[in-house]
Amino acid sequence: MDIIKLRINVANYDELVNLMLNCTKCKLYSTRKRVVPGEGPLNARIMLIGEAPGEREDEEGRPFVGAAGQLLTKLLGNVGIMREEVYITNVVKCRPPNNRDPEEDEVDACRPYLVTQILMIKPQVIVCLGRHSAREVLTMAGYPEKSVSNISSIRGKVFTARIGDVSAKVLPTYHPAAALYNPRLREVIEDDLRKVRSLINKSERGGILDYI
Repeated sequence: MDIIKLRINVANYDELVNLMLNCTKCKLYSTRKRVVPGEGPLNARIMLIGEAPGEREDEEGRPFVGAAGQLLTKLLGNVGIMREEVYITNVVKCRPPNNRDPEEDEVDACRPYLVTQILMIKPQVIVCLGRHSAREVLTMAGYPEKSVSNISSIRGKVFTARIGDVSAKVLPTYHPAAALYNPRLREVIEDDLRKVRSLINKSERGGILDYI
């Protein structure tokens, strides 16, 4: 995957957001209420990437504001990460009808937006929330799709990734929506997020270590 060719040539972040807000590149534009570009500091060291907006996100135009988002904010806080210090977005920026999985053409249409966000923000750590996000980000970085499609087998592991000119650690974990139905996963996600805090701390001391 040629990441540099996927990057959208825009002057600044606001121009990128404007493109997303007016996007008609896939069929989701006809059913959405609002586009959900993402939010957070543009110099964030941590970037969280989910799957797709849900009903509440579609209404507000903001990522992770529903029940799953509220749980995510709580779990982040439990490990000492404030939501305000991370950048949060999704693989696709519009809600799929009835919260179905994003289809391949929808992911393809949104990929240049996600690539451009990553290249603009240059995070040190990318947290992939769920299997769709993990597969998208890690295949961008050159990992074979078959090796990163099972979230249960890769969650909690830290991958060294290079996406374009961005070098980052990528940590997949379960999507917080899964923990709403299986409360036992809350502790698992929290443990994974604790590794993110550790990675940032190691970076501040002069070198990120690889957990794999």
